[in-house]
Amino acid sequence: MYYRMKLADKVRVPPHRLGEDLRKVILDVLQEQLEGSIDKEIGIFIAVTKVLDVGEGEIVPGDGAVYYDVTFESLVLRLALQEVIEGLVVETTSFGAFVSLGPIDAMLHVSQISDEYINYDEKNARLICQESKRSITVGDTIRVRVVTLSLNEREPRDSKIGLTMRQSGLGTAKWLEEDLAKEKEKEKEKGGERGGR
Repeated sequence: MYYRMKLADKVRVPPHRLGEDLRKVILDVLQEQLEGSIDKEIGIFIAVTKVLDVGEGEIVPGDGAVYYDVTFESLVLRLALQEVIEGLVVETTSFGAFVSLGPIDAMLHVSQISDEYINYDEKNARLICQESKRSITVGDTIRVRVVTLSLNEREPRDSKIGLTMRQSGLGTAKWLEEDLAKEKEKEKEKGGERGGR
């Protein structure tokens, strides 16, 4: 889930930027340091949006920079196990699909797509369910559940997020529309049976 958070930190303003607008410099420094990084307590930093308050500056002997206590606003993605989230398929392979969740990619293994056997159509870069012929291709929006979560603060690219879409209510947008239409058809039939008795 995405959160807008109010956070506090100490920010180092380098000496060569001390003559510039202080709030802009602090925002630049925070954006450079935090955006795309991961903090296990806070989440995945997407954007630092606003500097709310700047305290008194401190000078550390031997360092020409000034350190400021700063309060700022940030947009973060905080994932939780079993959370249902929507993503975009960015790549398909013989072993599954890579799904963009915004600032980070996750893995949807073929074993977590369906109870059916999954064929990989390399030419068209899609995964196809053998019996139902439902498919997943690059560019599909899918609803998935987070089943494994291992975030790496030091190397965000080494984070591992595992997904599933085997439960009811999960799948590509097209699959969900088909399932909804089937449910409505069943309801109509039930209503027709009750009216005929």
